Amino acid sequence: MAGGGFVSAGGGETHFEAKITFTVIISCIMAATGGLMFGYDIGISGGVTSMPSFLQKFFPEVYKKTLVHGIESNYCKYDNQYLQLFTSSLYLAALVATMFASSVTRKLGRKQTMLVAGIFFIIGTALNAIGNTLIILIVGRVILGCGVGFANQAVPVFLSEIAPTRIRGALNIMFQLNITIGILIANLVNYFMAKIEGGYGWRISIALAGVPALMLTLGALAVDDTPNSLIERGKEEEGLAVLKKIRGVDNVEAEFEDILKASKISKQVKNPFRNLLKRHNRPPLIIAICMQVFQQFTGINAIMFYAPVLFSTMGFKSDASLYSAVITGAVNVLSTLVSVYFVDKAGRRMLLLEACVQMFVSQIVIAIVLGLKVQDFSQDLSKGFAMLVVIMVCTFVASFAWSWGPLGWLIPSETFPLEARSAGQSVTVFVNMLFTFIIAQAFLSMMCHMKYGIFVFFSAWVFVMGLFTMFLIPETKNIPIEDMNEKVWGQHWFWKSYMDD
Repeated sequence: MAGGGFVSAGGGETHFEAKITFTVIISCIMAATGGLMFGYDIGISGGVTSMPSFLQKFFPEVYKKTLVHGIESNYCKYDNQYLQLFTSSLYLAALVATMFASSVTRKLGRKQTMLVAGIFFIIGTALNAIGNTLIILIVGRVILGCGVGFANQAVPVFLSEIAPTRIRGALNIMFQLNITIGILIANLVNYFMAKIEGGYGWRISIALAGVPALMLTLGALAVDDTPNSLIERGKEEEGLAVLKKIRGVDNVEAEFEDILKASKISKQVKNPFRNLLKRHNRPPLIIAICMQVFQQFTGINAIMFYAPVLFSTMGFKSDASLYSAVITGAVNVLSTLVSVYFVDKAGRRMLLLEACVQMFVSQIVIAIVLGLKVQDFSQDLSKGFAMLVVIMVCTFVASFAWSWGPLGWLIPSETFPLEARSAGQSVTVFVNMLFTFIIAQAFLSMMCHMKYGIFVFFSAWVFVMGLFTMFLIPETKNIPIEDMNEKVWGQHWFWKSYMDD
């Protein structure tokens, strides 16, 4: 396997001696199954809520509106607060859970936090699979949300800390890659389960979430905790042993000293959340918060949650709408692989900026087509225009999948100093879940009232994101995780003034 000595290159790039070891690869694969669970849930939610048997059992009013043509606007068929609550309750629970997950991650470590997440996932999945009332379904979704809060807190940090510097971006993106694979698998499962006669296909769709839940639980039991976490909790000898194991070399003194120094600073911090507000922590905090807000206001989760519903609105039949969602799911996975390849070569900024242009154009085209062809009580969406919409949705999904999707998790997880990392990731997940909840709860109502203008709304946000990236997001590729303050924030034209303290 490839190895590399200590290198100091142009542009402040630094590599500690490390091989790409089997232990690191397996650990990252096991940990990233937290993303698989999260993605499967995103995909399942939209597909299940478009299945007639599910709607008939839990949302009869919505079911009636989908059957009778002309009594409800094409844009408003699925506008139901309880239907939206089924999807969004998970994210509301996740944003609350992540505030507790921060202290668990700091005190018990990344490994134990992932184990707690896996247990939450198993319990929540069981409740949803056997539920016969809307209340039980929502309670199950809330417990799943606790799992999402804990997993999204621990997994990106685990991946960033365990990965060698030169491939940290690629390994961290495995979390997002697993999210996209989870969405694709969910779309495929929904497509086949919708064909089952007897009206129980939705139960199988939901129950199969137990597979990634079990994988995460077993994976958390199998992996070692990160050296950074072990050393932060006073287990220096164990941390050194794990560092040698994951790097595949004995000469790890330079990296060990780097982590030890960061750990000593970390131990002086009594209140991590108050520490976040210190002047030198504001640049990564502001970037983390803004990236989560922007990530949701691209409109991506609106499309991924409700892809089958969205395509149904455009006039696709039930099977066709689920099939189109499978296509977008496949594009999502393949495009995330593009990010895995380019993120440590082209860098973070180039991927973010290119995607803003591509997302902006595709959303404007979708808005124009829907504005011209899909009216309140009739739609004139020919096969050609329908295909154009699918292509533009895929173009949008592709650009998000190699940029704001993975990098929205990668950049915050790699830029906070150790003493603020758990609290910083907690705020990152909290903001992400808050705005995911807002979009999930509001999207169908927004589509009902704004109609095709919903895509103009999201494209305006994409334009703002492009300007923010151009001027305020720094490049972080090939910078050791404990050297960000000195080599990234301290050298940025705007943020360096925050490094005085």
